[in-house]
This record gives sequence, structure tokens and C-alpha cells, in this order.
Amino acid sequence: MAPRDGLQNENSVLSTAAKLRLIDGLVAAGLRRIEATSFVHPRLVPQMADAEAVAESLPRGQVSWIGLVLNERGLDRAIAAGMDEVNIVVVASETFSNRNQGMSIAEGIASWQRLCRRANSAGLRTTLTIAAAFGCPFEGEISPSAVAEVLLRCLEVPPDELALADTIGVGVPAQVRALSEVAGAHAAGLPLRWHFHNTRNTGYANAVAAADCGASALDASVGGIGGCPFAPAATGNIATEDLVYLLERSGVPTGVDADQLMTVLPDLAAEIGHPVSGQLSRAGWFPGTLGR
Repeated sequence: MAPRDGLQNENSVLSTAAKLRLIDGLVAAGLRRIEATSFVHPRLVPQMADAEAVAESLPRGQVSWIGLVLNERGLDRAIAAGMDEVNIVVVASETFSNRNQGMSIAEGIASWQRLCRRANSAGLRTTLTIAAAFGCPFEGEISPSAVAEVLLRCLEVPPDELALADTIGVGVPAQVRALSEVAGAHAAGLPLRWHFHNTRNTGYANAVAAADCGASALDASVGGIGGCPFAPAATGNIATEDLVYLLERSGVPTGVDADQLMTVLPDLAAEIGHPVSGQLSRAGWFPGTLGR
């Protein structure tokens, strides 16, 4: 997630070349699904203004490249750029949907259905992300039943993958388990991906809970960089390197070359102009982890 969700909330706007160096480092570390950019209006998210330039230089063949899209124009651009997958967001909070997407939940669901059909026709894999599924910065708690209602309406046009997002980092493991039950009841058989922010230092506990519930994928951002431009005080995603450490020490293989992954951190910190928030960059690997 670092090239997209990570960089979109940074004050520094990285050059295309710097983004591609980061992406090359992630590929070298063994990551094989990467959300490389978002096809959004450059005035709203200037950090992603070079989406087409990034997409043009992506190394093809080994990695499934994901682009975030929010509307018809974004999907047009993602298709033209040759992305393999699109991540399409529907928000579970009315207020946040209007502020983040510029549309109501009902309009967001209708948009999802149109975009999913078009993406399928173009041969792109689709992820439906239900954002603010754990809580909203404006409305407060979001109940599992509210998430279920949004999910059921979206599933009239089913995705290839469902993602549940703690967009502002308020979730706890009990919510992960409750939402996993919602997904199991209404979207059984769909791969279930989880997106956690570590705003209140619960992101890694939530990741463990999601893994215990059978997660098919866990989002993370190298260095723990990122956030949401439209969510006050939303800090970064869980750090890829910290998540790899947690999973590997727990006996869950990740396929990631941890040493290679760590090499991207010094350049990333220099590019964004401040230290990364992940802990492994400071503490290092514990002897014995990953064969050390």
C-alpha cells in the first residue's frame, strides 16, 4: 500500500522516479500484489498526479498491479494504464461518504455496481473495499449491521475480493471478529482482505485477529507511512516490515525477503523528509527470526 495509501498523505510529493525506486524495492523483496497508485483528481490528491507515468513504467509479469478508482473517469484511466486490478471504495458512513467520495452511500453503491461491471468487461480483477467499517470520524461508531446492509446491496454485483477497512484506526479485535462473521454470513467464499491503520496502536492486534479469522490478505505500508487526506488525525497503515516480523515469528510464512524489504526504508525516509513510523527500522530483527 505504500506507493498509494502511504504516499497520498505525505506533505512531500515524490517524483515519479522516486516512487518507482520504492516500487522496485518492494518487488525485489517478494511482494506480488501492490497498490501502485490511485486514479483520482490531481487537485484533490496531488501526490497521485502522476498515476499514468507510474503505471507506464511498472515492471510487468511478476506482480498484480492495483489502482484505486473512485469514479468512471478514474476507471477509464486505470483501464487505459493497463492495471491488473482495481480497488473500488464504498463508505459505510453517510457523512464520510459525502466528504470522501462526494456522494451518498446509495450513490456509492450504485457507482460500485457500474464500475464493477465495466471493470469485469475490461478483464480487470475487482476489490470492493467497505471503508470506515470500524468507525467514522464524524458519526462515531459504525455497527456491524450497518456494514452488512451496505455489503448486501453491493453484492448484487459481486467483486472478486472483499476488503474491510479501518480507515481511521479505531478498531479493536472484537470488531474484527464481528465483521468476519458478517462477511462469512453474507459473502461466504469471497476472499477477505483487511485494511488497518495504527492510529490508536491497535492495528497489529487487529491483524492477528484477522489472520486467526482466515484473512486472505492483509494490507500494509512499508515504514508505516500513510493515512487518509479526508479523515482528521488518521495516521499511517500498519508497517509492512513490522507485520512480516509478527507473522513470521508466529509461524505464518509471508514469502517476503525481510532483509531486502528493510533496505527501502532509509531512502524512503529521506524522500518523505522524516523518519518512518515502523518499529523494525529502529529495533531490527530479533535473532532467530526468518533464520537469523
